Amino acid sequence: MTPRPPPAAVNLSVIPIPRNRAWYALAMALVIGAGLLLRSGWLPLPDYLVKYGGDALWALVVFLGLGLLFPRHSTSSIAWGAFALSWAVEFLQLYHAPWIDAIRATLPGRLLLGSTFHVPDLAAYVIGVEVGGIAELCRRRIPLPPSIRPAPAGVTPP
Repeated sequence: MTPRPPPAAVNLSVIPIPRNRAWYALAMALVIGAGLLLRSGWLPLPDYLVKYGGDALWALVVFLGLGLLFPRHSTSSIAWGAFALSWAVEFLQLYHAPWIDAIRATLPGRLLLGSTFHVPDLAAYVIGVEVGGIAELCRRRIPLPPSIRPAPAGVTPP
């Protein structure tokens, strides 16, 4: 029998940090506030930035909401869920029945469901979800100082 090689070294220099629901709720409130401010007309911004920036922030809120509801899921599963939900709501705007149009006629319905399908909105949703995913990956991984970094497998510390 030949001896088995030692297991590959695992990079333990970064340790994932679990999601904190209170921080996610606070982040959602801040992003919702930023989105409402962006769409309010109080800021002198170009129309495209108001329109698509608001859509990106909406998708970011979806990402944060899923992170809040599913704190133990991976960032990629939260991102894919946010993509799916955002795009489903956008494609739902192609459906017009009296009952859903009545919901869309209200302010909460318009903010949550939108009113008109636009293909460029899909790209804005991608940007919003990606911003959330990148921010979460940066936040959930903290480099450890070398003094407390675990030694690779098979190496004994001095």
